[in-house]
Amino acid sequence: MKPKMTTLFKFLIGAAVCAYSTQVLHAEDTKLPYWKDIQTVAVNKEYPRTAFMTYDNRNQALTGEYENSPYYKLLNGTWNFYYADAYKDLPANIEQPDANIAWKEIKVPGNWEVQGYGVAIYTNHGYEFKPRNPQPPQLPETNPVGVYQRDIEIPADWDGRDIFLRLEGAKSGVYVYVNGQEVGYSEDSKNPAEFLINNYLKPGKNSLVIKIFRWSTGSYLECQDFWRMSGIERDVFLFSQPKTHIKDFNVVSTLDDTYKNGIFKLNVDVTNHTAANKEVTVAYELLDAAKKVVAEGNTPCPVTADGQKSISFEAALSNVKTWTSEHPNLYRLLISLKDGEKTSEIIPYTVGFRRFEIKPTDQIAENGKPYVCLFVNGQPIKLKGVNIHEHNPETGHYVPEELMRKDFTLMKQNNINSVRLCHYPQDRKFYELCDEYGIYVYDEANIESHGMYYNLSRAEHWATIPNG
Repeated sequence: MKPKMTTLFKFLIGAAVCAYSTQVLHAEDTKLPYWKDIQTVAVNKEYPRTAFMTYDNRNQALTGEYENSPYYKLLNGTWNFYYADAYKDLPANIEQPDANIAWKEIKVPGNWEVQGYGVAIYTNHGYEFKPRNPQPPQLPETNPVGVYQRDIEIPADWDGRDIFLRLEGAKSGVYVYVNGQEVGYSEDSKNPAEFLINNYLKPGKNSLVIKIFRWSTGSYLECQDFWRMSGIERDVFLFSQPKTHIKDFNVVSTLDDTYKNGIFKLNVDVTNHTAANKEVTVAYELLDAAKKVVAEGNTPCPVTADGQKSISFEAALSNVKTWTSEHPNLYRLLISLKDGEKTSEIIPYTVGFRRFEIKPTDQIAENGKPYVCLFVNGQPIKLKGVNIHEHNPETGHYVPEELMRKDFTLMKQNNINSVRLCHYPQDRKFYELCDEYGIYVYDEANIESHGMYYNLSRAEHWATIPNG
């Protein structure tokens, strides 16, 4: 008997296929702008990956702070800004460096509605742009737009490297331009958007423009019950990697059936953006809290020109210090890429050994069946948690690290051990702090269609997705 696929599962598959097939097959054959085209959610955007930073040496990497990498350039701060209540009121060629624009200023990150531009709207079920009888993909012509501009200069020691622009979160329809050229487009405001920008840069000063439409067809999937606001909501930064570099990696860190010994698995994807075959070496070290190496390995990694190669490692660790809410023990992983004798990059990552299970207990309920509980490392636990939104009265949806730490401190003081992210992924720093403080996370995807009561078939493109 074939298992029945749930509605949510079928929708997530459909949404994922839509999102990443459109990066190749986007709206080139249509006259619709991206923000009106229900089949376009990303253009020229890098495939999603683990959040990490590349470093030049071991000491830098062990800090885990992005700011300590010479290949990281934060773009937060004061930007030039132009706001229009309707996109048709934008000045012509506002993306061009030589355009004569009466710029104002805005702080980044931070929603524009809390900085004097437009109106923040709170609503629960309905779409703020169409509270009654929504008809996707229709959007109002009076669609507000905010245009951000600033100049950037690329450090001299980044020459010959791949250079990326990364927006950790921006809402809703986001166009990116460098020196007047369109780089790409992104929707999905609660996940990062990353663009490779080498081909658009020039020596010296470069103009970066980010044009954001308040609403896009993606807004039909972002109907969360919270304050509806717009703009750049999280960090914006540049970073660079060698032409042959670590593209992504995946870590499994669980426990065996004794709940004492660690099972460690690591898969590393290496990409080569050169015209020649490359022979590099992938190495890793796993360090405990005392910085003692408890597992390590290395292996050659031949990568073809403009190709990609995956390398895997496995290790068993006796008597590991496990991670729980009460005792959030952490290990530090260092992944290195070596080109000959030279280490070309080092990437750190935090690892905790824990095992989650949902299974019956020995206790029998009144219905004669055993209770089913959540177990962490073999022990049944009770979740004492809260819902949490990204919200700050001063900056809107941007929550700085110091405010996150204040929240987590209050949670731990009140015996809270878990959070439900309603209703979207949070910034990468949030997850890092949950590791540190010992917080169980009930994560959620950035898909919420309250305004159509979860019936997406009104949109022709979504009509093939079953509703039951």
